[in-house]
Amino acid sequence: MFKSGIGQDSHRISESTPNHPLLLGGITLPADFSLEGNSDSDVVLHAITNAISGITGRPVLGPVADEMCKAGITNSIAYLSEARSDLQALGYRITHVSVTLECRRPKLIAHFPAMRAKVSELLGLGQNDVAFTATSGEGLTEFGKGEGVQAFAVVSAVEKNFLELFRLNSNQ
Repeated sequence: MFKSGIGQDSHRISESTPNHPLLLGGITLPADFSLEGNSDSDVVLHAITNAISGITGRPVLGPVADEMCKAGITNSIAYLSEARSDLQALGYRITHVSVTLECRRPKLIAHFPAMRAKVSELLGLGQNDVAFTATSGEGLTEFGKGEGVQAFAVVSAVEKNFLELFRLNSNQ
């Protein structure tokens, strides 16, 4: 059986937190601004986490992540790991991730290879199974006007038993 989940996240740009790095897709980007939030505000990992929650039905961002933040865990990799654990408990494996970002700044295309490498590492996928695109939205939204960064993610997953059955049948 196959399932897909869609996730979204957005954070406002902060010019006043110079010691807080800008994190997107698990990597630090060079910027003179960061994103506001209780956590590290990695909108890419948050959108992927939300997409996985769309498959499992258990929201991680919100109740679970809020409790983790209260305990001092603000790294979005931990939230992603929590969502992946839920997915694995249901017997599913991620097969593909597609992420679209909307922002005027920072310019992202040069960072896509590093972001793909990090996300594929975090999810146990090949880099060809992770895709990134970006748009400025022609300046029609706050994100396109440079006031924040928004990310959308689609996660595809397959039941592990189906993969095993498929492998057995294809070997015959």
